[in-house]
Amino acid sequence: MPRKVLKNKPLIEAIFELKWELKKIGEGIAIDPHYKILVGSLYSKLKDEYPYHEMLPAASIPDDIAGHVIQHRFRTGKNQWPLVQIGPGILTVNDTAGYIWEEFGSKVINAVKALYETYPESDNLKINSLLLRYIDAVEFDYNEHNIYDFLADKMKTTIRPYSELFKETSVDSSPLSFDWRFSFTCKRPDGIIHLRFMRGKKMSSDALIWETMVQSTNEQISQMPEKIAEWLNDAHNLTDDWFFKLIEGDLEGRFE
Repeated sequence: MPRKVLKNKPLIEAIFELKWELKKIGEGIAIDPHYKILVGSLYSKLKDEYPYHEMLPAASIPDDIAGHVIQHRFRTGKNQWPLVQIGPGILTVNDTAGYIWEEFGSKVINAVKALYETYPESDNLKINSLLLRYIDAVEFDYNEHNIYDFLADKMKTTIRPYSELFKETSVDSSPLSFDWRFSFTCKRPDGIIHLRFMRGKKMSSDALIWETMVQSTNEQISQMPEKIAEWLNDAHNLTDDWFFKLIEGDLEGRFE
């Protein structure tokens, strides 16, 4: 079951992403033949909730190289969140600081149902990827503190280069950049969970960024859209469990 709601949550963005199979029309070329009709139909279906349409520069990309590239956004208002994004073979639902799981999950389910209700020949729509992704960040001064100690002490995760590498050299042991990724199979939902730590920015401050992602692909996906709520609930329960296990202790107190 989902845990407490944090008042000062470290969330940068919550993202649901759905991709479907494109039609191959040549060597290395695949398109969505229904995409241009879909954009207008989907907007008509969602405009009561997302009335502000934003066309992205990527909308000018030729169809034969635009597969799975976001081209349009439907927002609640100008520069407002949450939003729905659409491109050939891809649909996303995104939220930021105002994220509340129950509301976000409902918006995802509604967006997926709207896709199926407006997509021509939806019975032939083959989903090949479902992804639930959370990007979180905590400010961190890399000059004053040791990132390896922070990960070990505050997030129960030990990642540390061999210390002898820095001895009798001119190399500073504080990393200018890092990007550590782990992937593990999971059964509920059937798929993979990814965990990633990297150096980045939160607003204008140095920060530790971490991402928690659950993804199912191809044969791991079944009975869409009927099973989207079940998949989404399982994926969220897993990411939520890992998030709170990682921040348990001092960090959780900081975010309350």
